Amino acid sequence: MTSWWRDAVIYQIYPRSFADLNGDGIGDLPGIRSRLPYLSDLGVDAVWLSPFYLSPQADAGYDVADYRTVDPIFGSVADAHLLVSDAHDLGLRVIVDLVPNHSSDQHVWFQQALAEGPGSPLRARYHFREGRGEHGELPPNDWPSIFGGPAWTRVADGQWYLHLFAAEQPDFNWDHPAVADEFRTILRFWLDLGVDGFRIDVAHGLVKEPGLPDVGGLAEWHLFDVGESPCFDRDGVHDIYRSWRAILDEYPGERIAVAEAWAPTLNRVANYVRPDELHQAFNFSYLGSGWDVAAQRAMIDDSLAATAAVGAPTTWTLSNHDVVRHTNRLMHVNNGEVAGKKPTEVDQVAGLRRARAASLLLLALPGSAYLYQGEELGLPEVIDLPPEVRQDPAFHRATGQDGYRDGCRVPIPWSGTTAPYGFGPEGGPSWLPQPESWAELSVEAQTGVPTSTLTMYREALSLRRKVFAAGDDLAWRDAPAGVLAFDRGSSFRCTVNMGTEPAHITTPGEVLTTSGPVKTENGTTVLLPDTTAWWSI
Repeated sequence: MTSWWRDAVIYQIYPRSFADLNGDGIGDLPGIRSRLPYLSDLGVDAVWLSPFYLSPQADAGYDVADYRTVDPIFGSVADAHLLVSDAHDLGLRVIVDLVPNHSSDQHVWFQQALAEGPGSPLRARYHFREGRGEHGELPPNDWPSIFGGPAWTRVADGQWYLHLFAAEQPDFNWDHPAVADEFRTILRFWLDLGVDGFRIDVAHGLVKEPGLPDVGGLAEWHLFDVGESPCFDRDGVHDIYRSWRAILDEYPGERIAVAEAWAPTLNRVANYVRPDELHQAFNFSYLGSGWDVAAQRAMIDDSLAATAAVGAPTTWTLSNHDVVRHTNRLMHVNNGEVAGKKPTEVDQVAGLRRARAASLLLLALPGSAYLYQGEELGLPEVIDLPPEVRQDPAFHRATGQDGYRDGCRVPIPWSGTTAPYGFGPEGGPSWLPQPESWAELSVEAQTGVPTSTLTMYREALSLRRKVFAAGDDLAWRDAPAGVLAFDRGSSFRCTVNMGTEPAHITTPGEVLTTSGPVKTENGTTVLLPDTTAWWSI
């Protein structure tokens, strides 16, 4: 029997932006519970929840103060238990975010370390160092923060602590045995509650090069382009994940772990999913690949080869909570833009057409697919949020990650013609403002409409379960210039026109579903630009 996760479709929920049941303008766990039937009907296999732990929310919950409880803005541990139970009743699995690279500066360990001062055993659980310079006034090394500025903050007693992200997110020292022990117990806490796995935040960052050496005056790092560095993708992380895999394997039901691992090469990423380590790793290289036949074919081939070498499935994703939604982003990737950079205005009709084509392509590939909430509605990036409402901690910094992640985190629309569009009670608040145009993109507005993006996703996910066998190899087929064509098994073909002109192809069989209008006549099919078709052959 094939493991469920090898070809699963996993839907990312950003809790504060999914569904608000108590009307405070912030999504919550009871709100998610109320919408689980929608996700079951959509046809996904599992949901991944971004952090809902107790947190000061300096970085939208990725600054965790207590890993074993739920922040009151989202609900309670009892609500989490009910959510997992309801999801299981609907045949959905639940993956939760785990943030092991850093804690909140309000975590009890860090607060005690500050109080106890230099030499405290608790300081050894983080990276505290003396400064450089005559009076220790300079940071211990030249590492920049991903969010801009130096990766060090000085405390009142003169020592400095490391934070690769915001100053409110001090990095754990994973050389300390207490840190490893703590996270093993955190894993068991949530596994005992019934979760089916973990998405591991900054999985490549836990281990730093001994001595924390300088990087040579590098002004900034970008989360999506760190390259070779002394604090990311160190070989020591793999011992940690082997110990975690042993814990996961103790539990019934194939509990899994998924790495958010940015590494210089696909082969380095594949190291995280060797048989005795994690189960999946996000394929961020695919997320940033160009929209043309050569780029797509090369990236798909390289991705499949890298994971096949270690016996793991490939994952595919186009959007998440950290990057510009692909409805906007894909209109620029051929111009040298990098996923996650500042979004710009695009033709929304053309953007949605290409996004639909890319989504249908992704869902046809062998392996596991990750969807980000709202992409099934064709939501665009919100690019005109006023500065006073933005909450991305990098937004007001001069360098580092660009600070425009709020645009993909705007609460999604469910129903009605006025904000908050069913996200919360009618006339209620929303932690980020929703565009007026979203009334036309709501679940209610798209349900039952044959040409809607929501209908396309529902049809594709249903077909995916019926047509594909897990592990079906991908076989490329000859096609006209600008067209990508491949078969899965002996009875399915996918064709994608990535060119700028209509393509004429020999009709390969019966149309199963398409991302846009397809005209078939006398054995010939006209495939318009930015259009994907699935065929039964």
